[in-house]
Amino acid sequence: MFTLLLIILATFINGLIALVGAFSLFLKEKQLNRVIMVLVAFSAGALLSGGMIHLLAESIEMMDMEYAFIVLLSGFSMFFVLERFLHWHHCHKGHCDVHAFSYLILIGDGIHNFIDGLIIAASFIIGIPFGVITTMLIIGHEIPQELGDFGILVYGGIKKNKALLYNFASQLTSMIGGVIGFFVAGIGNATPVLLSFAAGGFIYIAASDLIPELHKETDMKKVVSYFIFFLAGISFMYLTKLLAGG
Repeated sequence: MFTLLLIILATFINGLIALVGAFSLFLKEKQLNRVIMVLVAFSAGALLSGGMIHLLAESIEMMDMEYAFIVLLSGFSMFFVLERFLHWHHCHKGHCDVHAFSYLILIGDGIHNFIDGLIIAASFIIGIPFGVITTMLIIGHEIPQELGDFGILVYGGIKKNKALLYNFASQLTSMIGGVIGFFVAGIGNATPVLLSFAAGGFIYIAASDLIPELHKETDMKKVVSYFIFFLAGISFMYLTKLLAGG
């Protein structure tokens, strides 16, 4: 049971990372608007890279490649349907206070964090030192992603306080994944499917929602700066993959 307590503690600490967006509560709206598009650009790169290099690559290691891509396309398609439904439900009168992708990022992040919980649980079962290192690596790549997610939620129309709360709730799904990973034998059979499905969702959000937002900018200096941060998001996720031994 000591191992279970460590898993719960590790996943809870991982959940607290969602609160890094709190720093923006102390910024004026004009200051926040200056950094939001930078966060969107960074997050677009991180989501795209994370979906392919982390989630999809790991799923391919655990199941047939063709099946992994089928599940990825299923996830991509499901997020398309979800966005269409949410867009119709919230914006069918011609006015949209909260963009649909704000809800999609929470769904995708919830699945991603659930998988992180599974990974943390598996690592602690292998050994406590390995579990601690794995948790630190996961937290390391979560910090910039959670900042980006928070910026996306605010950009999508959600109030800052609610965005912080929703992001925190989404992050805590890692605790559920951790507990399930500890108790359910053979949970690894479901893990590659979830990895590919979440990858499809992340790729959809980055390619369909975030990158088009960046294309709306006409100032070439800003366009270049956004592209640099986009590449930075891709590079950071690749570096975390290398540091994790992948």
